[in-house]
Amino acid sequence: MDELNEQQQQRLDKLQQLQNKGVRPFGTSFPTTHTLETILQTYSALPKEELEGTPISCKVAGRITAMRRFGKAAFAGLQEEGHRLQVYLKKDLLGDEAYELCQTLDLGDWIGVEGRLFRTKTDELTVEVKTFTFLTKGLRPLPEKWHGLTDIETRYRQRYVDLIANPTVLQVFRTRSRIVNTIRTFLTDRGFLEVETPMMHPIPGGATARPFVTHHNTLDVDLYLRVAPELYLKRLIVGGFRRVFEINRNFRNEGISTIHNPEFTMLEFYQAYADYHDLMELTEQLFHQLSIEVSGDATVDYQGQQINLAPPWARVSYLDSIVEIGKLDKAVLSDPDQAIKAANALKVSLPPKPSHIDMLVALFEEVVEPLLIQPTFITDFPIEISPLARKKESNPALTDRFELFIGGRELANGFSELNDPIDQRQRFEAQVALRDAGDEEAQFLDEDFVRALEYGMPPTAGEGIGIDRLVMLLTNQASIRDVILFPQLRPDHTS
Repeated sequence: MDELNEQQQQRLDKLQQLQNKGVRPFGTSFPTTHTLETILQTYSALPKEELEGTPISCKVAGRITAMRRFGKAAFAGLQEEGHRLQVYLKKDLLGDEAYELCQTLDLGDWIGVEGRLFRTKTDELTVEVKTFTFLTKGLRPLPEKWHGLTDIETRYRQRYVDLIANPTVLQVFRTRSRIVNTIRTFLTDRGFLEVETPMMHPIPGGATARPFVTHHNTLDVDLYLRVAPELYLKRLIVGGFRRVFEINRNFRNEGISTIHNPEFTMLEFYQAYADYHDLMELTEQLFHQLSIEVSGDATVDYQGQQINLAPPWARVSYLDSIVEIGKLDKAVLSDPDQAIKAANALKVSLPPKPSHIDMLVALFEEVVEPLLIQPTFITDFPIEISPLARKKESNPALTDRFELFIGGRELANGFSELNDPIDQRQRFEAQVALRDAGDEEAQFLDEDFVRALEYGMPPTAGEGIGIDRLVMLLTNQASIRDVILFPQLRPDHTS
């Protein structure tokens, strides 16, 4: 029997001891008077004399993360939501029977205690326990050296252990919740209505991405997990809603990396009577407010880079950026031979039989994106890669579209929406041709969406913001897996 199993057996033996004594090792409710956080916030500054002069009683609960025994007394560390507080278990105060139960306590057990606050000789705020209650017996020991657990695979696969071992991780996800709540307040204060749209689509649309396919048995039809809610949200604008948003889960059947997870969270919002310039200003305001909320400052530290989120931000057109930021010869923009020559020189990966626009996209990703550290709106995308965006009136080869880049990666995509149903049908048909030619990420023709546009959609601007990448930025996390509680991983064949 290996060491782990021996420890588990010891815990099972203690479980039996508790049951033999009539103690329920998996308790029910335990009303508390304080959380550990409130105890620390309220009383951590009180001196020893004040605690002794005005006794403060409390009833708290938590997981045991430390234990020191001294014969007739013991100190235990309780942890709750990343906060830790010491408790003092003394035989003379608890009584023989209750103190005997303390011998069955292990790291990882949950207990509730009631007592008064005092300071030890080392001045540590502590609860002197009068009574304690078993809440849950932990049957599996915490991993060896679990304090500061560092094995990445274990942290992601067993997030519950990661949260116990690394309180800073718990704080990241509390911050994530604050970010999402701030976004909701920001938009609702500006007249946006939060809505919910389907997650299973008969036709995938709203983004250039490969979808996941499932099957509905009763209807006997294939359905697709949504790659984006865009086409449904725009249907709502057609129906008469003026401003709508959705914080939604999207699914894209693509690779897994530090910035990609097949299941991710997106904010999408649509505003009637607006254009993409309006949304760029709104985005600047939103990010600036989020930065103030999270860090108290307009500047955030991201992976060693000081990024200033105070508006206004730089704006550079897509094609100009290849020349001005990427430092390539202007000839690549008009001459496919020059474009492929530049791509080959940079050893840029290209699809088979690449078009000129394919080469420009690859060059942009190679020479421009990594340099966009400070907030930058890249605008006026070519029409070939913007099937849902409105044509620029001054240049129909381009669109009224922007992407926001910060820290060398895309965080948002927005545009003045295409509301011409004839143009939209032609764009969809061009996408279908690409799909027929083998492009699995090209979009489908959605007849119902075209029909909706034929009823008339007012001039509208829409935008999507990647919540996971935004949280990465604001919490200084290098990998998307560090801001998703349960990221998708390759199968573990060792367990």
